[in-house]
Amino acid sequence: MPSEMPPRKRPPADSVATPRRYGEPSQHLEGFLHYTRAECGMAENTLKAYGADLVQFFAWFKDHEPGGLDEAKLQTFSAYMHHLHERGLAATSIGRHLVSIKMFFRYLVLEGVIRESVADLLTSPKLWQNLPHVLSPEMVNQLLAAPSGDDRFPLRDRAMLSLLYATGCRASEVANMKLRDLHLAEGYCRCIGKGNKERLVSLNPVAIAAVEAYLTHERPKLARDGSDDLLLSKRGKGLTRIMVWHLVKKYASRAGASTDVSPHTLRHSFATHMLAGGAEIRALQELLGHASIATTQIYTQVEHSRLKAVHERCHPRG
Repeated sequence: MPSEMPPRKRPPADSVATPRRYGEPSQHLEGFLHYTRAECGMAENTLKAYGADLVQFFAWFKDHEPGGLDEAKLQTFSAYMHHLHERGLAATSIGRHLVSIKMFFRYLVLEGVIRESVADLLTSPKLWQNLPHVLSPEMVNQLLAAPSGDDRFPLRDRAMLSLLYATGCRASEVANMKLRDLHLAEGYCRCIGKGNKERLVSLNPVAIAAVEAYLTHERPKLARDGSDDLLLSKRGKGLTRIMVWHLVKKYASRAGASTDVSPHTLRHSFATHMLAGGAEIRALQELLGHASIATTQIYTQVEHSRLKAVHERCHPRG
């Protein structure tokens, strides 16, 4: 998730107004979201997450910092991070909340609402302290085979599951995929990720066969009004991210996988299995669409954890 904002000339110190003139922090939310959308090019899902995070922070801030925006101290933000931790939020979620707050207060500085932001002095909690859940290749095969003739659209669902695992795409990226993004003869597809960044991802033979079967036998029955969406619902509309999430849950349960399985589990599994097969970390970063190599490096820890478990189980002195 982006943590830097485009440079803009900071207003002179004597032009910064007092906080009373600007009212409560929530009054600046609409302007902040418009700025991050228009000037930072952030995806709508990211903006929704930032907005939801900030609404929670504003409610807490009102009770704990009555002095106003320019009187927010480092201890204030530390106390809020502790509050989130006590609520049981994962380190990744707390980190996202912190990014939302940092960006909001940087925006206030740029707009001349406050002189400086002490939120930038706060370090993020250690992310990924719990390694992501990964399916074994055998369980992935069971999951991909889970859609059957008893399901309403088994070919569509098999194509969806195959695309998630073959590409490592996010649920929203697969849900938003268009027919024009497919290049089956060449063995790849185009993906539009966070911030409207485009990347090309290879398709394996299993995924190509699953998509071709769906395009030949099921999609023509679902298509209406010349829709260009690849994965269609019974009403001929494109599948939503939530629908993809529910379908993955349904078939994971049928395959006997953990109840924690989600579309992102297939993304984690794709990345870990690619590393196990010898993929380079930089290549994996491009395939996943990560802005930072640090995000991708978590999968080296997952693979090391798996190898360590194999060593302990199989070595005579393990």
